[in-house]
Amino acid sequence: MLVSSFGQSGPKPELKLWYTQPAAKWTDALPIGNGRLGAMVFAGVEQDRIQFNEETLWTGEPRNHNREGAAAYLPEIRKLLAEGKQAEAEKLASEKFMGLKSSEGQREAWFKNMRAFEGLDGNPALTNYNDSQWKTFPVPTYEGWESTGMEGLDGAVWFRTTFDLPANWQGKNLVLNLNRIRDQDFTYVNGKLVGSTDGTESRKYIIPKEVLQQGQNILAIQVLNYFDKGGIAGYKDTSRPIGIYPEGASEKNGISLVKAWKYKIQNDEPPAVPRFQADYQPFGDLWLNFSGHGNAQNYRRELDLTQAASRTTYTVGSVQFTREYLVSQPNQVIAIHLTASKPGSISFQTSLTSPHKKAATRRVDNQTLALALQVRNGALKGESYLRVVTTKGQASVSEDKITVTNADAVTLYLTAGTNYKNYKDVSGDPAAPCKSALASIQEKNYEQIRQAHIREYQGYFNTLSINLGRSENEKLPTDKRIEQFASSADPALAALYLQYGRYLLISSSRPGTRPANLQGIWNDLLTPPWGSKYTTNINAEMNYWPAEALNLSPMHEPLFGMIAELAEAGRQTAKVHYNAPGWVLHHNTDLWRGTAPINASNHGIWVTGGAWLSQHLWERYLYTQDQKFLKQEAYPIMKEAARFFNNFLVKDPKTGWLISTPSNSPEQGGLVAGPTMDHQLIRALFQSTIQASELLKTDKSLRDSLKTKYGQIAPNQIGKHGQLQEWLEDVDDPKNKHRHVSHLWGVHPGNEINWDKTPELMIAARQSLIFRGDEGTGWSLAWKINFWARFKDGDHADKMVKMLISPAAKGGGSYVNLFDAHPPFQIDGNFGGAAGIGEMLVQSHTGLIDILPALPSELPTGEINGICARGGFDLNLKWNNGKLQALEVLSKAGTPCQLRYGDKTISFKTKKGQRYKLDANLKRI
Repeated sequence: MLVSSFGQSGPKPELKLWYTQPAAKWTDALPIGNGRLGAMVFAGVEQDRIQFNEETLWTGEPRNHNREGAAAYLPEIRKLLAEGKQAEAEKLASEKFMGLKSSEGQREAWFKNMRAFEGLDGNPALTNYNDSQWKTFPVPTYEGWESTGMEGLDGAVWFRTTFDLPANWQGKNLVLNLNRIRDQDFTYVNGKLVGSTDGTESRKYIIPKEVLQQGQNILAIQVLNYFDKGGIAGYKDTSRPIGIYPEGASEKNGISLVKAWKYKIQNDEPPAVPRFQADYQPFGDLWLNFSGHGNAQNYRRELDLTQAASRTTYTVGSVQFTREYLVSQPNQVIAIHLTASKPGSISFQTSLTSPHKKAATRRVDNQTLALALQVRNGALKGESYLRVVTTKGQASVSEDKITVTNADAVTLYLTAGTNYKNYKDVSGDPAAPCKSALASIQEKNYEQIRQAHIREYQGYFNTLSINLGRSENEKLPTDKRIEQFASSADPALAALYLQYGRYLLISSSRPGTRPANLQGIWNDLLTPPWGSKYTTNINAEMNYWPAEALNLSPMHEPLFGMIAELAEAGRQTAKVHYNAPGWVLHHNTDLWRGTAPINASNHGIWVTGGAWLSQHLWERYLYTQDQKFLKQEAYPIMKEAARFFNNFLVKDPKTGWLISTPSNSPEQGGLVAGPTMDHQLIRALFQSTIQASELLKTDKSLRDSLKTKYGQIAPNQIGKHGQLQEWLEDVDDPKNKHRHVSHLWGVHPGNEINWDKTPELMIAARQSLIFRGDEGTGWSLAWKINFWARFKDGDHADKMVKMLISPAAKGGGSYVNLFDAHPPFQIDGNFGGAAGIGEMLVQSHTGLIDILPALPSELPTGEINGICARGGFDLNLKWNNGKLQALEVLSKAGTPCQLRYGDKTISFKTKKGQRYKLDANLKRI
């Protein structure tokens, strides 16, 4: 840790997110975690919800993802692409080259039973069917019935409603316009089938006049939904209703069917749907129910980043109630500590539930309630223990809840575990982590557990501090600050955002855990967006951009663990799909370390995931200069990734260059030969592997081969619009506003395009980014902060920060809890945004350490201590009126140091562990 000797700069802003009302939805709740366990704290008054996760609870099971014989079709796919026959290449690849899906259930038998009305008392399509005991449900639900309380529901569901036939419609055919239904419907009017569709097409059915009757008519729909969003979806434009109108007439004069319909679940166990990869799963919910707290006042909830704890306070009458929530890494428990200002005031009931259908609670002992679950159509089981410890008062445990009465203080300890051991082994005992965690706290009180938690957490968090100045907006709750950030000066919120990114990384990626996924470690949905997996064409990597630069190097280790497993799994994919040595990874992976192409051939065959992940191994070495890590962990994996591309590259018949084919430029343009991003990534991999092999004095023959091919790879090209070309041919569309800007990888996080060595390419890359525009999804906005910082345009980078920290909208931003909005929630934008703010202050990708290379005019004064630079350096720097005031450098490796500030550059030798102080002119003090 590098401690500043600059002296105090006045009072520093509080590192807290805080609010004056409980969370109304999941993206209002506050995240806590220890890398393995995560929780979202809603902090309700009468009912508190703590939704929790355990990192290894996923769908799926260990299996083979690779399609045997795929490599036989590789030459033909390449030939078709070379001939410009993209559609034919994609069709062949779709049929013969994609990876394998998981097993499919017995769909035909289930379908037959559902159509035979199995599980029902009679036929719900008939007019005289008795539906008086059915519940009601709002129709339509564009985002699926899951969005209105039926989370996890798949299967067969019946919907019924009525409409009265206007007298002037009698004798006319009617149009029934339902638009979209997920997935298949059988639609009846008065017992007669009027239409059925399986797919995403809109439903417009003709109701024959002969079917209709005077007065009331019965509309019944059987919906069969096999996976994910289900139900009558209607129109995305909610101002356009579903409804009924006469054939040939305007739908505007029809009868709206937007209302509560009756429904009945016929069967909620449909056959398994084949999947390329698995989904990260929620574990359960802890509920706290308090009676008599309805008239609470002085409410506040907060997340304290300095202690990794959330707190809720309010008063009822003369009694102040306080709850504190944390997730301990030393003791592996989620702890909730409840206190009151008056003895004997704490009474409540607490229970555990889970969205998994196969879940049940049981009493373990007189202090402990347990929750057991089984993931549907998967190999993983989960176990959670909830223990209650009271100060005075009484606690009783039944089979489904714990009741606490008249206590002075209460602590709840929540644990969780699964039977997952590694991506090939699910023979573990899910209860073992629970028992171990509770055993570890047996002789400890809450304060001891709390202090151990804070010490462990602060050992990581306190390695960096930042102060960008104070503002009046600090007096506002965080949701109000987000609303005003773009239009008012609030530099402290930018500093808070950087530290929040560091907090989230520590909370979702501790050493010894699995890496942070698309949502970190927090997820409440059985079918989360994009499976909450690891998308390796930027999103998984962006999660770790802050790790080295923002002084959280140990948090990088879970990613390295996954890379080692992917290198093992990807070796088989390289052989089966490409008949190549080494290892390969495509654009997605999951807990089971699938490495084969997935989804569709127009975007799922992207070959350079392993090259990008290998860059993280090299970056760890560059920042730490740890040759033991390089030799034992990094280089063996980098070398095997390079061996794959050494074999994979082929000569382009038109240009003679070596190109990557087949592949694509994420996530647009379809299956192509020679995307620019691939070539940048492969060059970076070859270069780092060459340098590493020279440092380690090994593998000369491979090194020589890589050197030869490095110079033959298709180069970056400037196109007719002055842009950096995204593809081998000059076909870029200046009007393209896609969120991915993949061909600028060489600007960031790569380094081959920079102002010092390739200024003409920097100008072209900047033009490409101007064409793309500033708008984007959350993570795209975050990437653009880093781009504009590398372009050394601090004010434009600051503009992107303002867009990122703005209320979540259709085009990105931040939710109330500062979670990044794609939308929906993706955590990568939080990490990319934090890294981008750091990139505005220090850069070191060209060999020089640039000080304040992209300082925005709106951040004229500030100080950052503990920011890291390549070469093994920690830096403290302070600036005022937009100018550097002082600089401290700690050399952690004893390497030569080269600094640049403005037009001043200095170089000096260093000794390991030595500090060096410099003034505003980079003169040694």
